[in-house]
Amino acid sequence: MNWVNKSVPQEFILLGFTDQPWLEIPLFVMFLFSYILTIFGNLTIILVSHLDFKLHTPMYFFLSNLSLLDLCYTTSTVPQMLVNICNTRKVISYGGCVAQLFIFLALGSTECLLLAMMSFDRFVAICRPLHYSIVMHQRLCLQLAAASWISGFSNSVLQSTWTLKMPLCGHKEVDHFFCEVPALLKLPCVETTANEAELFFISVLFLLIPMTFVLISYAFIVQAVLRIQSAEGRRKAFGTCGSHLIVVSLFYGTAISMYLQPPSPSSKDRGKIVSLFYGIIAPMLNPLIYTLRNKEVKEAFKRLVARVFLIKK
Repeated sequence: MNWVNKSVPQEFILLGFTDQPWLEIPLFVMFLFSYILTIFGNLTIILVSHLDFKLHTPMYFFLSNLSLLDLCYTTSTVPQMLVNICNTRKVISYGGCVAQLFIFLALGSTECLLLAMMSFDRFVAICRPLHYSIVMHQRLCLQLAAASWISGFSNSVLQSTWTLKMPLCGHKEVDHFFCEVPALLKLPCVETTANEAELFFISVLFLLIPMTFVLISYAFIVQAVLRIQSAEGRRKAFGTCGSHLIVVSLFYGTAISMYLQPPSPSSKDRGKIVSLFYGIIAPMLNPLIYTLRNKEVKEAFKRLVARVFLIKK
């Protein structure tokens, strides 16, 4: 027991791109800019969806969940990354690493399932429009959202526990920007094959299966949209679903590349770059994609701004 306790470091060193110091200023600017946009964009969607009665629909209920998730998702990693870029000692405490690992993994797993729930909502709306209000009632929406959050956090409890219980034997240099399972699995001084197999199996459950469900849903959606006689109706349907597909492709594609590809020596820096896409870029782009391509959100935002100015007057 004493040997195991001694193998746990007080802090971890996050290497990031320390071997390329010239990248620090560009990365700091990119991370800060992305984080500000993420906070502003996702808060806007949450407020607009909550305050505008016309957006009290299942689609915007799930979108608000996604925005809340992305706010917490980026906040679990980006502030620490910004602090480390500004410091010569790029460290995170053991407790901070545990918290970061748990939160990032829980919210990432939840997003995998939530995006699938959103595709189911779009499938019912377009393929079964007459039954939409009956199928997607408030109770079902709450149950689907709750199932996503509970499953995501349950998965995080299991994976975090399995990862952190392995002896490190004093190893504390994490070759990454933040504490993430693939990077931490390189530290233990014992065989990690079983953990890597478990990570692969869980990734199939939370990445491949939901993505397959999304693709099947959109195959039916495309068939239904092509049968719509009105050109305006087809344009609106493709516009709404197109924004969701962009989000899905960006998130699932990069996450699968990170978690389901076998590790190789040449993939060290590639993994860091890929993780930035699903950990920082995707949460920043989500509100931009949904607002710029969504007429309802833009009109609701204009109404909200007009109400604010009227109150001030």
